[in-house]
Amino acid sequence: MSAEFDAGQLVRVVALLGSAVVVVPLFRRLGLGSVLGYLAAGLAIGPFGLGWFSDPQAILHVAELGVVMFLFVIGLEMRPSHLWSLRRQIFGLGSLQIATCTLALTLVGRLLGLAWPSAFILGAGFVLTSTAIVMQLLDERGDITQPRGQKIVSILLFEDLLIVPLLALVAFMSPQAAEGGVGARLADIAVAVGALAGLIVAGIYLLNPMFRILAAAGAREVMTAAALLVVLGAALLMQLGGLSMAMGAFLAGVLLSESTFRHQIEADIEPFRGILLGLFFLGVGMALDLSVVAENWPLVVAGVLALMAAKALCIYAVARVLRSPHAEAMDRAVLMAQGGEFAFVLFAAAGASGVIDARADANATAIVVLSMVLTPLCMLALRRFAREAQASMDGIEEVHDRTGSVLIIGFGRFGQVMSQSLLARDVDVTIIDNDIEMIRSAADFGFKIYYGDGTRLDVLHASGGGVARVIAVCVDDRAAADRIVELATHEFPHAKLLVRSYDREHSLQLIAAGVDYQIRETFESAVEFGKAALQAMGIPQEDADMIATEIRRRDAERFELEMAASGDLRAGAGMLIGNGPRPTPFTPPRRESRSLNADQPPAPAAGDAPPAP
Repeated sequence: MSAEFDAGQLVRVVALLGSAVVVVPLFRRLGLGSVLGYLAAGLAIGPFGLGWFSDPQAILHVAELGVVMFLFVIGLEMRPSHLWSLRRQIFGLGSLQIATCTLALTLVGRLLGLAWPSAFILGAGFVLTSTAIVMQLLDERGDITQPRGQKIVSILLFEDLLIVPLLALVAFMSPQAAEGGVGARLADIAVAVGALAGLIVAGIYLLNPMFRILAAAGAREVMTAAALLVVLGAALLMQLGGLSMAMGAFLAGVLLSESTFRHQIEADIEPFRGILLGLFFLGVGMALDLSVVAENWPLVVAGVLALMAAKALCIYAVARVLRSPHAEAMDRAVLMAQGGEFAFVLFAAAGASGVIDARADANATAIVVLSMVLTPLCMLALRRFAREAQASMDGIEEVHDRTGSVLIIGFGRFGQVMSQSLLARDVDVTIIDNDIEMIRSAADFGFKIYYGDGTRLDVLHASGGGVARVIAVCVDDRAAADRIVELATHEFPHAKLLVRSYDREHSLQLIAAGVDYQIRETFESAVEFGKAALQAMGIPQEDADMIATEIRRRDAERFELEMAASGDLRAGAGMLIGNGPRPTPFTPPRRESRSLNADQPPAPAAGDAPPAP
């Protein structure tokens, strides 16, 4: 080699890897989690510990690529249609939570003695949750693809988008004269929009053809290089446009989520993602300036506690207002109560623009870093509290190693009625639900119901999904039913899948997903109710039965037409519709003498009614 390798640099690399290898397994062994292990290792070897590193920011800049790759992998799991289905959560839930938290945190900043501009910058920065920490904790417990995890991911995506207008707002707040004025700000926004549009166009028209050509070449290492090129190129494009690198990587992942090369790309990226994400947490640990904490400890400690408490309270309140269960709202509040890595960017921009001074910047950075360090500890405390609450559930048994022939998920009114036919024939059934009060009530009547969340794959395995001949999804939550169907069709293809449908549109989606049987939860009862109303009017039972049969037939025909229009018409649709065999055509007789009011025109035929829900 023409240049001698710097042994000091190699020592630093060995120190980084060695600290992670020693500390992280120890923390996981103690039940403290890998994130807290990385943070502790970074603090130990950083400038305020053993002093092996003097510039943690340099490591953070490189290690941010770990967050970028993590978001790319998450994007691979989200098809565009699924992402579109989250739009209300992203822009509705996200905007409400952020607006509420920003207002509350700004007021906390004022109570801490900060001027209004500094209080707003502190509050707005603290609102930007740590994507790295939250996603890692969600990943460790397998909640990223769960409904509650998807809500958190949606909020994080909205926060990533928020960094752009916040940076623009900092420029407007600056007492320094901004070059170009408003025109420069509008030009920056135009560049950002252009970068976003360019990435989407390239993703749609270039990525799949590129990977197809590389796969045909048969060069394995080139495929890995191409995967890295896509991630880093998308991140670079977004950074040049003034947007978040993580957002660019996420969008690239979404654009490749339906590609046939998705699994190969994910396998190529995974090793780099894990190592760099670990380096990021090490860098955060090193960045905790203990001298600033010691010098201003009353303000820093009060700021950490007050800001985390206020943010958690606001998140919990928003979640409850939007009807999230208490346990889910509490989990989200504790998990997202910290500030994040984008706060460093906002604080640096505010300091450079003269909105806040250097002392306020240092204090705000210390507050955010400490909040990130405390988050894993808060989650451990919440988990222990949840376990104690779980232990107090007298008479409630969690599902474990069941082997029933039929797995029933959900034991509300629908599940209770449908289970009676199976129990009457002594069929071996396993019933799970996550409503503790309902489980207790069912036990009073002799039913054995196990506690379990059917949207979790590990619970489905523990419930006997691997050996069940039939899986009956009877939950009254459409999103939960869709998630269970997605898991069951992939993991338990041998089992017949029967699903309670919410409405006609949901039935079409379930058929497209490949379920074996679905039925709308109110259709049959409504038809029978209408038949009873006819009989109450004195119409003979035979005529009422024929009218009900005709309604079912015409509804089935309309349903098949809608399936054909959506491209989902397939063999066996008659059984999938859930209305039984198709009856013979029948035109209900018109009986003028039975009309309630002879002056009114006769009622329309059944086929003239609008489609049933």
